[in-house]
Amino acid sequence: MQPSTTTTLDTEETAVPVNSRGKVLVASLVGTAIEFFDFYIYATAAVIVFPHIFFPQGDPAAATLQSLATFAIAFIARPIGSALFGHFGDRVGRKVTLVASLLTMGISTVFIGLLPTYETIGIFAPILLALARFGQGLGLGGEWGGAALLATENAPPHKRALYGSFPQLGAPIGFFFANGTFLLLSWILTDQQFMTWGWRVPFILSAALVIVGLYVRMSLHETPVFTKAAKAGKQVKIPLGTLLTKHMKVTILGTFIMLATYTLFYLMTVYSMTFGTTPEPLGLGYSRNTFLWMLMVAVIGFGVMVPIAGLLADAFGRRKTMITITLMMIGFSFLFPSMLGSGNQVLVMAFLLLGLSLMGLTFGPMGALLPELFPTEVRYTGASFSYNVASILGASVAPYIATWLGNNFGLFYVGMYLAAMASLTLIALLVLKETRHKSL
Repeated sequence: MQPSTTTTLDTEETAVPVNSRGKVLVASLVGTAIEFFDFYIYATAAVIVFPHIFFPQGDPAAATLQSLATFAIAFIARPIGSALFGHFGDRVGRKVTLVASLLTMGISTVFIGLLPTYETIGIFAPILLALARFGQGLGLGGEWGGAALLATENAPPHKRALYGSFPQLGAPIGFFFANGTFLLLSWILTDQQFMTWGWRVPFILSAALVIVGLYVRMSLHETPVFTKAAKAGKQVKIPLGTLLTKHMKVTILGTFIMLATYTLFYLMTVYSMTFGTTPEPLGLGYSRNTFLWMLMVAVIGFGVMVPIAGLLADAFGRRKTMITITLMMIGFSFLFPSMLGSGNQVLVMAFLLLGLSLMGLTFGPMGALLPELFPTEVRYTGASFSYNVASILGASVAPYIATWLGNNFGLFYVGMYLAAMASLTLIALLVLKETRHKSL
């Protein structure tokens, strides 16, 4: 038998169509960038817009907390999305499922941009907002795992972490353009125009981005790894059931490995935005535009570090790389009072850049690490489920808990909250076996 010349994770000869390296990397990156753009425009609006238009007015702090509660709804929906889309991703294929997840996310996002406000329809406004947010979470729950598998199941074994870092780049790119869009609108429009209709523009315009993403993904072939498994009849009837009965240990480990990553990101973005734009003495009192600009600069560090982390994980192994980065995260948690709390714009900017650069380092290897924990027949479900259950524990409540801790006890305890979550991740990594040389 002649060796295969295709770029698959399996050296066995096949006759299945193979995606080019460029197409794989672009498709995995474009889709996640669009999905994260949709997700982050909600996160930004949940802090600076929604408390004022979708909830009863009177107590600004209560309205902000209610808005952050709807923000958390998506994280409850994400594991449901991972089970739903993971089922079809493991049964039918990666390609069709990725198209469906993108459509779900896109329709939900456009719907938010068309919603009437509390002043118009009263209590139905936050209810409809919550339903649309649930749809966003459902779509993103199926998106990440499929994009990670698209990259890693087409990658050479010695470059899996590097390939797996490309869908991870969708997070900083989506965040950059989401905040950039709001910043641009804030410059062009008056505050009244922005609050009346300007905030709707990025939600509605995301429809065009979804069309682009669908075009790219429809041109893909199925991954060679899944095609071989399907031809061999290796699919299971109920992937989630198989996952929870036969692969529970690695599912739990995968969940806790992602815990610190989620906590760090939402503290550095949603919480920092809330704290930075809240008037003194509860916050820094920065203008919305000033803080958005600072976050946009800092997220460049996030994007730069993602592929660097992929290269490190390929060179030194996933476990060793992640343990080192998690220890760095614990050290960073002690800097909240002295840097973020200083009020000095240079120190605050350095804090954001350092924190989001750490985010790139811890997020980059996940595109390979989580898929490597699971066999082909439950890989979509397993990687997605671990990733999204972690979002409930590490992301959905992070802005709320941090806001409460900061208001009542100070920034030191916000940092200790991050340190506690990072310690749980560290324990999971110490239990984990290295996956770099595992065959998919």
